[in-house]
This record gives sequence, C-alpha cells and structure tokens, in this order.
Amino acid sequence: MTLRRDTSMGLSIVRIIALGLGALMILSGLVIIVATPLGVVAALPALLSGSIVVIAVLFERLRYRSEAAEREGHAPGPGGGESSTIDPRFAVTNERFIDPTTGHTMRVFVDPNTGERRYRAED
Repeated sequence: MTLRRDTSMGLSIVRIIALGLGALMILSGLVIIVATPLGVVAALPALLSGSIVVIAVLFERLRYRSEAAEREGHAPGPGGGESSTIDPRFAVTNERFIDPTTGHTMRVFVDPNTGERRYRAED
C-alpha cells in the first residue's frame, strides 16, 4: 500500500504566494513610475513580469481537469482528474500513465471528433 497525500492545499498556498509576488511586482513598478525621472522605462520590467505572473496564476488550469469540470465547480478526482462520469462522446484509449505527484494510474479518454482529452484515475 502506498501512502498518498493531498497536495491541493499546497497548490493553493503556492498560488496565493505567486499572486502576492506578482501584485507586489506591479505595485513596485507603479512606485518606480511615480518616484523616478525615467518613469515607465524603468518600471517596464517590473510591470511586465508582475502582470505575467498574475495572469498565469489566474488562468492556470489544474492538472488533468477539463474546462467543463472547472466551470461547474466539480471537485477534482483522485490524481487531479475528472471526478464525475466521463461524457459518452469520449472513448477510452489504451493510454495510461502514473501521475508522478500522486502515484495514481490515470486513464486517458479522447473525443474522436475534436481530439479533446480527459483523464480519470483508475484506482
């Protein structure tokens, strides 16, 4: 029996820290604009970097989750995959892999018409 730990809390903390650091970078860029004669030119690296970090955190998708599951607020399943039943348009494939973070064996499903993929833990 392997021990598995829930990493969702760790992900939340990392996201909060990254969001805070990105906001701090944007704030420092705004301070540089106001406080220095070079203004925007000197602040550009901080503003761009902070904006990229904030956008990345806000638009990041969690591992192996479909946009529909995120939109509908479904809890992640084991291994971070789908927790609800897979839509019938998705066909099961022979592809399986072991998620390196959780150790769960993940099964891959694919929509043959669009190529969209879904993942669900097998164990």
